[in-house]
Amino acid sequence: MENNSGNLTIGVFARAAGVNVETIRFYQRKGLLTKPNKPYGSIRRYGKTDVTRVRFVKSAQRLGFSLDEIAELLRLDDGTHCGEASGLAAHKLKDVREKMADLARMEAMLSELVCACHARKENVPCPLITSLQGGASLAGSVVP
Repeated sequence: MENNSGNLTIGVFARAAGVNVETIRFYQRKGLLTKPNKPYGSIRRYGKTDVTRVRFVKSAQRLGFSLDEIAELLRLDDGTHCGEASGLAAHKLKDVREKMADLARMEAMLSELVCACHARKENVPCPLITSLQGGASLAGSVVP
């Protein structure tokens, strides 16, 4: 990535990107963000392109992409790899849908167990605890 010559110190850069300074340094260590040259006796300066890049990383993270996947997306950002980027997004979409199905199963089982707990009579073991101790078939199918 071309590192535009800017006039933002790391603190101002971090605020502009909506992250903290340690996040900037972490992204630099991970290779997601380049470290600008440090003129002798001066401090590093960042620009608008850097802010845009950090915002891209944060947006991709919110969509569930790992840092390795984000690095791959950044590698593909030259305007000629839309098909590859789309493939990564399709894979992520599949993962999200699988997680949603798991969450729906978990929600259904927990709802059933909570109802069973509320409906129980005195001196009867708690249905939730009994289910978890016995690894009941529905509770067992919740964990992916």
